[in-house]
Amino acid sequence: MKTMIEESVIRKQLDNTLESIELGVGKKYEGKVRDNFLLNGKRIIVTSDRISAFDRVLTTIPFKGQVLNQISAFWFEKTKRIVPNHVIEVPDPNVMVVNECKPYPVEMVVRGYITGVTTTSLWYNYSRGSRTFCGIKIPDGLMKDQKLEHPIITPTTKAEHGGHDMLISRGEIISGGLVEKHEYGEIEEKALKLFEFGQKEAAKNGLILVDTKYEFGNADGKILVIDEMHTPDSSRFWMQASYEELFGRGQEQRPLDKEYVRRYLADKGFLGEGDIPEIPNDVKIEAAKRYIIAYEKITGKQFAADNSDIPGRIRNNLGKYL
Repeated sequence: MKTMIEESVIRKQLDNTLESIELGVGKKYEGKVRDNFLLNGKRIIVTSDRISAFDRVLTTIPFKGQVLNQISAFWFEKTKRIVPNHVIEVPDPNVMVVNECKPYPVEMVVRGYITGVTTTSLWYNYSRGSRTFCGIKIPDGLMKDQKLEHPIITPTTKAEHGGHDMLISRGEIISGGLVEKHEYGEIEEKALKLFEFGQKEAAKNGLILVDTKYEFGNADGKILVIDEMHTPDSSRFWMQASYEELFGRGQEQRPLDKEYVRRYLADKGFLGEGDIPEIPNDVKIEAAKRYIIAYEKITGKQFAADNSDIPGRIRNNLGKYL
């Protein structure tokens, strides 16, 4: 897997990543990756180059924010007739302007395969003997990376910045009053529709959409999908052509997501607690390549790297809002 972007372009960008930005307007809320600005019923979402794993912000990766924002824009446009979303416009490679919604306090994680290395992953828990996950019975005899009989939804709570997402069941969400039963049913239905569509589209480009997360919000009584969609941060992608062979051998799949960085940290003994190990430039560059390749594989378009002054470009493109 190669991208047309020269490694020298990525290496040069190591000193030009977007860690954070101030726009001087609205009320700012900083998520793990996105800086949000609330402004007159709208929300300006600036996707930074920060990378998070194990619910910790780790470092920055060149061009990552541009990749994530443009992939989300691609999917929001493709799925808007299946499930409505919050997008108003995309005025900059790193920016999305959206309608302000009241977010539901859960993340909808949809899984098509049993895999993962984090403590909230299905395989991590299954391999340690658990056969009930988020209230769902999981059958015996499954192998790592095996396709599930049908996709399952394993929700998590939405942690505040710096916190940890917690696994939760459908029953706990409803009985705890986090989401009304009829609304939660509608959200589940929308999440499964998006996942089915995403898997079919990914397969056209030689990819397997393994699992993903969706977030939903409510605007004037209408349920919208918000935040991001089918990005290498929110989703796990594998190469379709090599899946069966690698699975048969019990070998690791070829990922197109930040699992590469997760595995690097896990090999260093880091699973979210304690000090974050130093991440070398070569690891950052390889991660950037994988993000760019993911963009190109998912969208079928060549990535146009913009290495201008990112904050200056963003402020210029957001002129009418500032």
